[in-house]
Amino acid sequence: MIIEKIETFRNAVPLKKPFKTALRTVTVAEAIFVKITCDNGITGWGEAPPTLVITGDSLVSIEGAINDVIKPFLLKKNLLNFEAIFQGLKTILVNNTSAKAAVDMALYDCISQNCSLPLYQFLGGYRNELETDFTVSVNTPEEMGEDAVGYVSNGFNVLKVKVGIGEIETDIARIQEIRKRIGNDIKIRLDANQGWKPKDAVRAIRKMEDLGFDIELVEQPVKAEDLEGLKQVTDSVDTLIMADESVFSPKQAFEVIRRRSADLINIKLMKSGGIYQAQMINQMAETAGIECMVGSMIETRLGITAAAHFAASKKNITRFDFDAPLMLANEAISGGIKYNGRKITLPDQPGLGLEKVLSEGGISIGKQ
Repeated sequence: MIIEKIETFRNAVPLKKPFKTALRTVTVAEAIFVKITCDNGITGWGEAPPTLVITGDSLVSIEGAINDVIKPFLLKKNLLNFEAIFQGLKTILVNNTSAKAAVDMALYDCISQNCSLPLYQFLGGYRNELETDFTVSVNTPEEMGEDAVGYVSNGFNVLKVKVGIGEIETDIARIQEIRKRIGNDIKIRLDANQGWKPKDAVRAIRKMEDLGFDIELVEQPVKAEDLEGLKQVTDSVDTLIMADESVFSPKQAFEVIRRRSADLINIKLMKSGGIYQAQMINQMAETAGIECMVGSMIETRLGITAAAHFAASKKNITRFDFDAPLMLANEAISGGIKYNGRKITLPDQPGLGLEKVLSEGGISIGKQ
């Protein structure tokens, strides 16, 4: 099973509504698609969106890393020796985690197809259905309240609410408005995207606890590198605290676990460099009794399908943030995971289960 060809394609899909966080505003989901072709005719696909403020990766840097460094390393390699290949992919260049993730997805797509198994079964097969939350972008309290009502009316029972812009009082007002409009039966998760200082985070979370907002968890309240501040928040509140941008690699996960800086860890393939290292992070967390969520950037159903296969395969992954394809104005692929409101079903076909991948403008650039 020799790797014969590696190709990259640019893709862009507009969002239905701008996606706003404390770090950025996105109106178009841009990505690099990767296609790997093997000598037995199997083709695998991966996706990498540029997220400069999180991973530091741009469209140009992703293309360069794949075509100039990763491609020469992989060509003519035998995918039956995939442990050596994934070890090499990890060390062939530092950082560039999005480029590595896209290639990692495509490799796993090929490997599991060769075994005639859906990827989630190849990885462990714990479940074949998931339920995603839906994200409320940061805006005025009134607009966020309206958005929340709309998502709940569409069947979502867990909302991930973005905060971290403006004064703490404004964030509290945002949650108060949302809770007033949707009632107490809907779960609310907060994501500050590093937007608070430790003492402000403690003050805000304690205030929301006192007001009875019933927040399930707060994701990355402080700067990614501030593990002491993250621990300060975790130790000072009753609400669960989740590390996101603080954990890219297994080494960083080890530090968060060792310090007990957070109660939960959010794994994203674009941070970990793909499924291979994501599995290491999850295994470390599970050993320490820490549950994980799998989330994503603003990706098409291609990248989210790969993330969902990984998430579905592991018992310790208990929360899922896979709403990005539902935010897009049109589809970039056919096949892959299927949505029925908040419910996601994994495909039974081998690999990722993709049928057709489309380029910008909806032109077919390849089939499984």
